[in-house]
Amino acid sequence: MRDFYKGKRILVTGAAGTVGKEVVRQLYSFAPLELRLMDNNESEMFFLAEEYRDQDIFCFLGDVRDRDKVEKLSKGIDIIIHSAAFKHVQLSEYNPFDVVQTNIIGVENIIHAATACNVKRVLFTSSDKAVNPTNVMGTSKLMGERLITAANAVRNGSDTIFSSTRFGNVIGSRGSVVPLFMKQIKNGGPVTLTDEKMTRFVMIIEEAARLVLKSATIARGGEVFVTKMPVVKIPDLAEAMIELLAPKYGYSPPDIGIVEIGAKPGEKLYEELMNEEEVHRSMELKDMFVITPAFRSIYESITYLYPDVVPEKVQRSYVSANEESMDKESIKQYLIENKVIESVEDILLEVA
Repeated sequence: MRDFYKGKRILVTGAAGTVGKEVVRQLYSFAPLELRLMDNNESEMFFLAEEYRDQDIFCFLGDVRDRDKVEKLSKGIDIIIHSAAFKHVQLSEYNPFDVVQTNIIGVENIIHAATACNVKRVLFTSSDKAVNPTNVMGTSKLMGERLITAANAVRNGSDTIFSSTRFGNVIGSRGSVVPLFMKQIKNGGPVTLTDEKMTRFVMIIEEAARLVLKSATIARGGEVFVTKMPVVKIPDLAEAMIELLAPKYGYSPPDIGIVEIGAKPGEKLYEELMNEEEVHRSMELKDMFVITPAFRSIYESITYLYPDVVPEKVQRSYVSANEESMDKESIKQYLIENKVIESVEDILLEVA
């Protein structure tokens, strides 16, 4: 990947977010010629600018709703990593028109700018919520994927390659269940579960960003990359965290209760990263799946060939409820080895 990104001019939207910051960190290590970072979060962009005091990294305040700003920042750019979005399900339900402006019109603005400026590659970061969506946020992400795929058919002479990557929960990130559980354990409980049958795909932020960046290097145009991820049962995650953290905060694990409070509106009991309809047009790689466009006849000039293809055909959808989940000891090991607890403690300190 270093050879692919070295010497390139790259624009990252949503650069101050959880995924965006890790993407920037990894890109920086690949020695790009220039990094342009854009976000509408003034405080976080200030801290990002302080962290990267470098003449080839430029921080811009801006919003993907602003087509002129996006096009201005895309001039001379080789690659766009588009991660700016509204991502919280419940907030999106209360603010659906804002979600449309950012998650759908924002994608359209990226496509327009990339085509006008002849950007070589655009990668859109999507979500498991885009699969069979049950809420505004997921529906907006699905529309974003569809726009990105369709952009390959209406490039108007541009040779820009547009593709998407789809992944599940970044474990330990802001807004995820791990910081919530940690705070509840620190306060002596109880730990609240929405439903004991709930399962989730999980991935550490470093791995999620690595696979996002890998996707851009092998994209052909119009496909959706789906990262392979471990699965946890949420009750097992809660119990594993209680056993790890209760003694640290002066409690005995049995002292921390677990209470089931019911699923939130629009929340699924499982996660889907690839549905049944997508199976027949998908192929499996070593560490991800590739979903090729549904309307293949429109993309006749694109050959979908990739390295590390698994010879067997994809047989079934990729759903957390159908995959083998980690047991409690494996979850503990995963949290410890990947320093998830330390990362979450840093987040809680920043918020405090």
